[in-house]
Amino acid sequence: MGSFKLGGMTFGSLFKKPETVLYPFEQKPAPAGLKGHIENDASLCILCGICAKSCPADAIAVEKKERTWAIDPFRCVQCGTCVRVCPKQCLTMDPAYTPIATAKSCRVVHVPDPKAAVTES
Repeated sequence: MGSFKLGGMTFGSLFKKPETVLYPFEQKPAPAGLKGHIENDASLCILCGICAKSCPADAIAVEKKERTWAIDPFRCVQCGTCVRVCPKQCLTMDPAYTPIATAKSCRVVHVPDPKAAVTES
């Protein structure tokens, strides 16, 4: 009796639309609650380093002398702690799918010096 049920489900699935999509060629809209990846608005960042200190995966590196903020997307667990503790609210959780990576690399954001911008104006 069970084999008839299984056969019926298998035969029925031949005429239905597939449940999966051919990602990355076809993309479904991001579901509500998807965390995606971290984005940094460099114009607001003050390089305080609180995000790096609070990151449980140690995925964020802040270099004040070089004025860079870097994240290793392969270490980041998308917990959102860095977004919550940022005093300037420059970090956001982008709810889009993370782009496909062909190599392991860190994403580096160069933060402009606000003093240099004031003297140029």
